[in-house]
Parts: sequence; structure tokens; C-alpha cells
Amino acid sequence: MIPRIKLLRTQQGYSLQGLAEVTGLTKSYLSKLERGVCTPSIAAALRIARALGVDTQALFGETATNPDIAVIRHHARMSVERPAGLQGGRRLEILPTPAGLTRMQPFVLHLASDFAAGPQVAGHAGEEFLYVLEGDVEMEWGERRERLMPGDAVYFNASVPHRLRALGKSPAAVLVVTSAAASANPLFTEDGPRAGCPTPSPR
Repeated sequence: MIPRIKLLRTQQGYSLQGLAEVTGLTKSYLSKLERGVCTPSIAAALRIARALGVDTQALFGETATNPDIAVIRHHARMSVERPAGLQGGRRLEILPTPAGLTRMQPFVLHLASDFAAGPQVAGHAGEEFLYVLEGDVEMEWGERRERLMPGDAVYFNASVPHRLRALGKSPAAVLVVTSAAASANPLFTEDGPRAGCPTPSPR
């Protein structure tokens, strides 16, 4: 699925360089996202959506029109796949948010059963809530490491670098809910390489 970033960017009057400056992501990385070469991480998607004034669902498809409620059936969930070999392979299901309510953004994150080197640590502005739906999960938050099982939940400051991965041979799924932040956080980190697409020059 190719994100609708270019369409939204041009509608907002941003050049590629302008969006790069606002989000703190590299122009090269944004270009790769627009061409479908890479898929954005949650942190990158949140930063781009915030800069464009939309919810993350709008980056990949049509958004809800009702300002007070959004319902999506299981079979109609919007899913973004990451190829195997890039961060071990994972699938991100983007859950709906009402058109007028954008303080929270829910996802279901399917982690691969094996990360050879693990995903790179990332941080993003706001707060985050995790609830393990299935599988055995390892979470790193700053210097702290937690092993999480189905039914376990975590609420944390998302600006602290963090990462998740599945442990063992069984896939794992985690409900992730992120909160909007009033402004970009300086502890945001570059997301280009985390999507498996190295950027040729630093930010």
C-alpha cells in the first residue's frame, strides 16, 4: 500500500523539502515513502500526520467522516505490511479515529517471531499505551527491559526511546494507543533507517 503522503503534502502546499524541515525527517526518506519504497514506522507516521494536520489513517486511505464516532469491521481494517527482512517483518493495522477526535491513535502491531538484530530504538512525542493481545513480547524503554505476556499492559512516556519485538517462535500482537502531543518533542529520532531504507545524508 503506497501512502497518500504526496497527495496530502501538495494539498497542504508543502514541498518535499518543506515537509522534511517540519517533520525532522530527511527529504530522501520522505521521497521513498511517497514512492512506496518504504513503509513508515509508527513514530514517522505520527510525525508526518501531525505536520499535515491529519490522523495517521489519512496517510493510507480515506478517513472517517463522522466527527464523534468511527466504526470499522474486522475484515475492513487497513493493514500495512513490512517486507520480511526489514525489521524482521511486521504488519501494522491502523484502527479508525473519528474525524473530530484526534487525541488518540490506535493500532494493532503484529511483531515477527524472530528479529535477528531487533528493530532500532525509536521515540516519539506524547504518551503510549500497550496491551499484549497474544504472544511473548520484549519491550525496551530507555535502559529498562520488560518481558510481557498476553494480558499485560504498559503506559509510558513515549518520548523515551523504546522498542518491541516478539520472543520465541510464535508471532505476537500488541494493541498500541498513542496520544497526540501539543508540539513536536526534541527527543524524536530519525525513522528512515528503521523502515529498512537508509538515508544517504544525516538530518
